[in-house]
Amino acid sequence: MRIAHLLKRKGPGIVTVDPTASVREALALLAGHGIGALVVSPGEEQVAGIVSERDVVRALHAAGEGVLDAPVSELMTAQVHTCVPEASVHDLARTMTDHRVRHVPVVDDGRLVGIVSIGDVVKARLDELEEERAHLVGYIQAG
Repeated sequence: MRIAHLLKRKGPGIVTVDPTASVREALALLAGHGIGALVVSPGEEQVAGIVSERDVVRALHAAGEGVLDAPVSELMTAQVHTCVPEASVHDLARTMTDHRVRHVPVVDDGRLVGIVSIGDVVKARLDELEEERAHLVGYIQAG
């Protein structure tokens, strides 16, 4: 399965946050949308970085609650692993595992078109395995 197919099934929603927004604003977006990470983008089609709940928790532990008023750009991961819509779910799963990342923005011709979480990848892989199992059972029963 390709990432483009996964994005079609998942839906078009991408939640971004401006690099100058406060960490508090980012937390409100995360909570409001029930998601674990935001693409940091100055224009909604670019990827400047990514900020996750984990980034915020670590910053709170290290610096205290004052971090809530800091700009997201101070916490974000600027070296972001991205993928293209043509990438396979299997290859993305490998990248996420090898680099220990849970969210990967999808970029097409330099433009942000989606974001994939490890949960999306696991669900897609389970769906593929279930489909293969159903084909094998059908083949065995037909024979």
